[in-house]
Amino acid sequence: MRWVRAIVRVVGWLLTPLVAWAASLLGAWLATLAAPGISSAMTAFTFTVCVGAAAGFGGLLLWMRVLRRSPRLRHSLHVTREGIPIADDLLAPGGDEGTATPS
Repeated sequence: MRWVRAIVRVVGWLLTPLVAWAASLLGAWLATLAAPGISSAMTAFTFTVCVGAAAGFGGLLLWMRVLRRSPRLRHSLHVTREGIPIADDLLAPGGDEGTATPS
């Protein structure tokens, strides 16, 4: 059961790059829809790349803002306010499955 929790946590950590990638893909796709109106192929390509990069950066900023404002999401994903994964308890030997801590 511990390895399932570790896999889910790692997938949660990969959400930040996935959000940035999806936003850049959406931005590039929207720019491609507008690109046929541009006469030069190189200008259309440059426009698509710039809009995709801007959308990816904007999506990343928005995601980081959501992470900073949501303690519940940070706790679920096991990340800090900056989006850095917390792996200390993941790498610790043993586990908290079914073990009670003495009071």
